[in-house]
Amino acid sequence: MQRSQLEHVIRAAAEITNQYEFVVIGSQSILGTVEHPPADCTLSMEVDLYPLNAPELADLIDGAIGELSFFHDHFGYYAQGVGPDTAHLPAGWEGRLTRLQSAATNDRVAYCLDPIDLFVSKACAARDKDSRFNRALLHAGIVTLEQALQRARELPDDAESARVRAWIQRLALPPS
Repeated sequence: MQRSQLEHVIRAAAEITNQYEFVVIGSQSILGTVEHPPADCTLSMEVDLYPLNAPELADLIDGAIGELSFFHDHFGYYAQGVGPDTAHLPAGWEGRLTRLQSAATNDRVAYCLDPIDLFVSKACAARDKDSRFNRALLHAGIVTLEQALQRARELPDDAESARVRAWIQRLALPPS
């Protein structure tokens, strides 16, 4: 996915929901914070987002521009309407969001996750695709091991924090 495609999804979600502000919590939030993200961070064709002030409207997004919709068939990418609790995020993440707003979003606003918060969220999910995504962030120097470990300590659940820190340590090991 490219930033222009993210901006298109934001415009479309705004039209569908009649909302002005959105939160992008999935992998493609990297497009709103990093000018040239690694290729392994732009593989997803799905934008996970919700209207900031009306998260209950996320279902409208799914129905109109979600997976297998006309929008998806026509453009090759789509939106996944999610909720504020979909991603596991460190405390304080809301204060670290990056604002994406431009003529290409029809001046609508999308708040994108800080790359370190995104990294930790992906570490919480711990899927194969998340490992690839996070390795790319580490390799590119967008996130450091120290930053990731520190931010993982800020997860609200102590057991999850310990599990995620161990996962991050294993991820950072050189392949054997």
